[in-house]
Amino acid sequence: MTRLAQLAVIGALLAAAGTAVGEAPDARVVVSDGGLVYDREYPFIHYSDTPVHNDIARLQKRLADGTVKLTRSPQHGYLESVLAALNIDPDSQTLVFSKTSLQVDVISETTPRAIYFNDDTYVGWVQKSGLLEIVTMDADRGPVFYTLSAAEIEPKLERENLRCLVCHDSYAEMGGGVPHFLFESTYETHGKNLIPDAVAREITDQSPVSERWGGWYVTGEDGGALHLGNIVAPDGRTPVNLEKVRRGSLPSLAPLVDTTPYLRPTSDIVALLILEHQVTVHNEIIHANFKSRVLLNREPSNSDAAALHLSQLPPRLQQRLALMLRPLVDALLMSNAAPLPSRVVGTSGYAAWFQGQGLKDPQGRSLRQLDLHSRVFRYPLSFLVYSEGFDALPLCAREQVYGQIAASLRSPEAGTAANRPAAADRQAAFEILRATKPEFARYVGTLTD
Repeated sequence: MTRLAQLAVIGALLAAAGTAVGEAPDARVVVSDGGLVYDREYPFIHYSDTPVHNDIARLQKRLADGTVKLTRSPQHGYLESVLAALNIDPDSQTLVFSKTSLQVDVISETTPRAIYFNDDTYVGWVQKSGLLEIVTMDADRGPVFYTLSAAEIEPKLERENLRCLVCHDSYAEMGGGVPHFLFESTYETHGKNLIPDAVAREITDQSPVSERWGGWYVTGEDGGALHLGNIVAPDGRTPVNLEKVRRGSLPSLAPLVDTTPYLRPTSDIVALLILEHQVTVHNEIIHANFKSRVLLNREPSNSDAAALHLSQLPPRLQQRLALMLRPLVDALLMSNAAPLPSRVVGTSGYAAWFQGQGLKDPQGRSLRQLDLHSRVFRYPLSFLVYSEGFDALPLCAREQVYGQIAASLRSPEAGTAANRPAAADRQAAFEILRATKPEFARYVGTLTD
């Protein structure tokens, strides 16, 4: 099902329920026998229960006890106040004009949706809509969705299920799906032609840069690297000569769109690259959390299986976990990440802000340091290894990942030939993690004892 078709399904479901777009119904993705699909497929996740281990739940608690107060502005509603409360840098702004949102009727090339984000939470804002769309990574349940209406004098963050999950888990109705984050490109290319109005395709940090950012605006320097950003293609599916419409990254969006209504005039290329990486790793963490708990809950045990050490599991289960967790390990190590074809430079302060966050080892090194020449990050290990979502994986799963990370970083052949960091960088990544994540240090210590 195409993304536009899925959005049409949303509209039909809401119409059948008598709910207007912009309202926040207490609806769920349901299956034929009733109930939320995840409660049937993964009852131990308790997806429909109130999520508490995420940025929005903590913000709700601070709003309730009065330690935080959100304020409205005439132009942006609660946007600026929400970003400040969540420690989201406005320079993280990216602008997407493809109609891949709840608010399809107010998104266009002239009124793109702005997305702002930190390590775990993503906030979407559209001009004149009055509705913030928010998705955050809950440590236990994966992505959970909220809306916040500017019409509310007393701000109320409403949890969403149905309207968001129809797209954010396109396999849920068939069983076995897990909720996930989306990053899509909406154009296809065939030879020298671009096909407008194509099926939206999910993009990861493994996708070649030449296939990214269809339906997105992109500011910055890309050294002439080919991509699909900043292309406003005509309606229909008639092929268009790609070279006639390709623009590449731009220092300013002024020729294409009026950015004065937005917090920033940019859709920063560095923010886009980091956003793609985060979505890739978050989705692997979600899959690992849901699926590893399936394996563990099938095991007869008198203790909490999620608290067992890897060494306490039967060998056959250790082997199954190792295979199942390999995609997460590869994502954390960026083993298959597409190389950057040229040097990248952003047009906002986001790169500096991003690198200034997080943990540093005694030598001042950090997994958040950027390269932006041949690859996005300086060291070949994702900063999301520190994330709350990763730390909520079952203990045995974390230990399995630690062991694979340690082995890969110390291997002379880690990574693919096209994206193989130098041995010194791999060793540095190992040392940074050992110095900044005590659980990893303890576990790798047991491997050498």
